[in-house]
Amino acid sequence: MALQVSKAFINLPVKDLRQSMDFFSHIGFDFNLQFTDDKATCMVINEHTYAMLLVEPFFQSFTSKELSDSRRSTEVIVALAADSREQVDELADKALAAGGSHSNDPQDLGFMYTRSFQDLDGHLWEVFYMADPESHQA
Repeated sequence: MALQVSKAFINLPVKDLRQSMDFFSHIGFDFNLQFTDDKATCMVINEHTYAMLLVEPFFQSFTSKELSDSRRSTEVIVALAADSREQVDELADKALAAGGSHSNDPQDLGFMYTRSFQDLDGHLWEVFYMADPESHQA
């Protein structure tokens, strides 16, 4: 039997916690204030997935490795599955309106539609909708 975990926590370093919270709030995400202080916040992506936004010095306390400059290099792309193409556009448009920046051009592969953006710290986010494979005819 394959290993299964019950929840996922993505930890991301941020320069300004308040600005990051405002950015992701504008997109439509909520935060668990029980796990929020001046060093970190817990952004709720869904009931099983969370992004811990940690100010850089606090994030650094969890690793002996040097932090990447996410504006110049990429270590991870956070991909979020949407329920529709319209939801992909809505989330990406909100991110850009909130101060995020364009990452890649939208891709429409017929069975899958994606848009991507960079958050205020340069982290890459991809939002995609994938049609039910049963309904897609090649």
